[in-house]
Amino acid sequence: MAKSPETEHPQRAFGWAARDPSGVLSPFNFSRRENGDEDVTIKIHFCGICHSDLHSIKNEWGIARYPIVPGSCDYCNQQLENYCPKMTFTYGSIDRDGTPTYGGYSDIVVVDQHFVVRFPDSMPFDAGAPLLCAGVTVYSPMKYYGMADGPAGKHLGVVGLGGLGHVAVKIGKAFGLKVTVISHSPGKEGEAVGRLGADGFVVSSDPLQIKAAVGSMDYIIDTVSAVHVLTPLLALLKTNGKLITLGLPDKPLELPIAPLVLGRKLVGGSDIGGMKETQEMLDFCAKHNITADVEVIPMNQVNVAMARLAKSDVRYRFVIDVANSLSK
Repeated sequence: MAKSPETEHPQRAFGWAARDPSGVLSPFNFSRRENGDEDVTIKIHFCGICHSDLHSIKNEWGIARYPIVPGSCDYCNQQLENYCPKMTFTYGSIDRDGTPTYGGYSDIVVVDQHFVVRFPDSMPFDAGAPLLCAGVTVYSPMKYYGMADGPAGKHLGVVGLGGLGHVAVKIGKAFGLKVTVISHSPGKEGEAVGRLGADGFVVSSDPLQIKAAVGSMDYIIDTVSAVHVLTPLLALLKTNGKLITLGLPDKPLELPIAPLVLGRKLVGGSDIGGMKETQEMLDFCAKHNITADVEVIPMNQVNVAMARLAKSDVRYRFVIDVANSLSK
């Protein structure tokens, strides 16, 4: 007879979980494994809310295993852990011992020491927590696709000014790139240029602005997780330009081939980052005083936050104050 989540392991744990595709989260008692020789038990103080959490609890990708305690970083014992075919997801997956995995919307987590990073002393926990997701998700492609290594002044377009996009602006500027935000929301221009430090702003629904920016960008990082058209973005790239997609829409996007062939342009993707990159990213952000812009919430407001996230109503990342608000 299968054990209940509360009795699978020796360490008692508590968090909030979704039980079905409604995505409604509520208090959940479960358990964590006992520390092995290579394990570390971590008390969770803050946990960022990622758009992938919203996709997962509503089973929008069709792979949900309920109950789900969201809050992620994923692991696999090899280099380039984030591309390992045997990767174990932090939540909604099956661990090596055959039991379900549960994420960071909880009081503690047990991990192999290989998957532990050192948080810089100068970085606040709340504003630094989303960097473990959003930060490395934009840092990794900037390094891999050569954005961080070229001469200063290369032009980067960032599509979408949300949880990923606002961090991409900050890290891109720290790498010496010229950064232009591409957004369907004209009202975000002041925020993008005036406060986050972007060099320019293009309204994606304005044909004149798009026309003026054609052929001007060396790279584009596309953070949008909804279905959208790629053709105008490819037009913004110079010859040899690179469009890197980070969002995960729940339906396929249409990819026109002619702009790629005629402009020798590339379309690539990137998924979070490995442990070495994550530590490198944290140290880089600490050196350049980069943190996420966050709205800290108590655990009992997580369903309200999810509803707002679905409407892109957050500037720019929700963070759950787990240590001070999670009570049984």
